[in-house]
Amino acid sequence: MLTIRELKMTLGGRVLFENASFDVNYGDRVALVGPNGAGKTTLLSIILGHKTPDSGAVQRDEWTMVGYLPQEGEAHGEETILDVATGRVDELPRLEKRLHELESAGDVASPEYLEAHAKHGALSDPQVETKAKKMLRGLGYRETDFDRKAKEMSGGWIMRARLARLLVMEPDLLLLDEPTNHLDLLSLLWLQNYLKNYSGALLLISHDRQFMDEVVSQVHEISEKKLIGYTGNYSDYLVQREERYEQRLTSYKNQQKEIQALQEFADRFRAIPSKASQAMSKLKQIERMELIEKPMAPRKPFRFQIPQPPRGGQRAVTLEGIHMAYGTNQVYSGLDLLIERSERTVLVGPNGAGKSTLLKILAGMVEFQKGERKLGHAAKLGYFSQHRADTLDAEKTVLEEALSSAGGLREEEVRGVLGSFMFRKDDIIKKTAVLSGGEKSRLNLVKFLVDPPNLLLMDEPTTHLDIHTVESLTLALERYEGTLVFISHDVHFIRHLATKVLHVNAGQVIPYVGGYDYFLEKTGAANDARAALTAG
Repeated sequence: MLTIRELKMTLGGRVLFENASFDVNYGDRVALVGPNGAGKTTLLSIILGHKTPDSGAVQRDEWTMVGYLPQEGEAHGEETILDVATGRVDELPRLEKRLHELESAGDVASPEYLEAHAKHGALSDPQVETKAKKMLRGLGYRETDFDRKAKEMSGGWIMRARLARLLVMEPDLLLLDEPTNHLDLLSLLWLQNYLKNYSGALLLISHDRQFMDEVVSQVHEISEKKLIGYTGNYSDYLVQREERYEQRLTSYKNQQKEIQALQEFADRFRAIPSKASQAMSKLKQIERMELIEKPMAPRKPFRFQIPQPPRGGQRAVTLEGIHMAYGTNQVYSGLDLLIERSERTVLVGPNGAGKSTLLKILAGMVEFQKGERKLGHAAKLGYFSQHRADTLDAEKTVLEEALSSAGGLREEEVRGVLGSFMFRKDDIIKKTAVLSGGEKSRLNLVKFLVDPPNLLLMDEPTTHLDIHTVESLTLALERYEGTLVFISHDVHFIRHLATKVLHVNAGQVIPYVGGYDYFLEKTGAANDARAALTAG
């Protein structure tokens, strides 16, 4: 289906990978992994023909239909969500135009024509609208959303509609770049189940460890300018990568010992006439060796001792009779809620159900119309949002900003924490004014971790983090002795941290005193996601 042979790609004078080769066959489930900037998205762009490699080749079977979901997207014009999912406003006319162009040029046997024809046929199917609605429901849309203008919705919801279109077309090879971004947990479960049963092949990039464990059966890692293949899911890959490193390190050490012994013999006997030829032979033996490079140790999560906050009262925060509305949109009516000391609570529910609003009410960030919010005794509250850029001092460097919140940590400890959150070398002397949105989000996470409050409220803290950094954050928060309330769609992160689940939906907040798996068992949420696959 797809063959990649000896690719080399240089970007900005830096070699991303060379001699990269692998195959994707029908039914394969492949994940591309590696640190941010390693070249994963670039490799997808090469496969799609959007970028040209320095050398090497990409070959596709001429009858293979490829579907691609990028990380970002936006809507134009007056198209509805259903228009996006069916492609009838933009994609179908574009395909028709291209087919006419290729027919006029006599290219009806070209791979491009065959693929465009197959996509056009899928979107012209009389059942396309029925299929699109099924996909949209699975991805969290309500019936009332189908006729809404796409431009009125967030980028995340538009990406869901475009994913629905891809699934409607059922391409032979799906290329997905961070497909779980913007999905709530139920939609994520639905997509996970759908892809596990998908008839075509799958090549994806993801920072969601649990998702990859459930979906993929091969992992290809871009590391040290190489593309290295492993069999199994993400957890299998971690074990095999460690074994591979140990084997390569042993081979390297053994060769170095051999070289040292040969060199010592040559140095000792080269001046002795009777031994000189043997000494020269040993040196030539070294020259003929294919030297083994010292392997780079696999990157591991950074562990540090998080400072523990002062102990607060048993009741960390209480809500009584809360009424909250945005205009005519009633979010909560008469809400009562108690968050107790040392609980680690995750808010789950569909997007738009009011999870972020509830977190803001707990944080005192929004005004409600009726009711009372009470902070507990000696509560020291911290609210982490993805939109905290304005809290940073634009004139301070990254290191200075982190040190200003460092409490009792030494500078070298703060540098270590910054390093684990992808601030390395010259990054820490950048002014915060020049940081990207993702960098500002990560710096704010560091500021919380070096001097945490005893009541920590976090909205999607794993956004903009790679897998290793998510693991570092998880390990840090596992040691946190304060009270944690958070929103996340990273199942691995939730499973390791949550001791209580609040299910937020349609103005109701239902507590489940247990972890995420307990919540799934009690609510049948996983079964609901599976049932949605067969719903009409």
